[in-house]
Amino acid sequence: MPKYIMWGTYCEDVLEKRSPYRQAHLDGLAKQKESGVLITIGPTKDITQVFGIYEAEDEATVRQLIENDPYWKNNIWTEYFIKEWIQAF
Repeated sequence: MPKYIMWGTYCEDVLEKRSPYRQAHLDGLAKQKESGVLITIGPTKDITQVFGIYEAEDEATVRQLIENDPYWKNNIWTEYFIKEWIQAF
């Protein structure tokens, strides 16, 4: 199955603004991880960007997961892009 990377950006004052949505966000990510579609995801140390690796049937599936995430729906993630990734090692 193809793998995809996702790079995105966070809003200003992310630590404060994410609070109401954080638990629902983490719960959703846990379900994605359990199902095998999410390999890993997390913020950069300065909390300005997010990086994730997914394994999915197609890019549309990854976009749907991202756009249904509470962080996207509530403008915590402000933009993202996806690229199909070839894991060399």
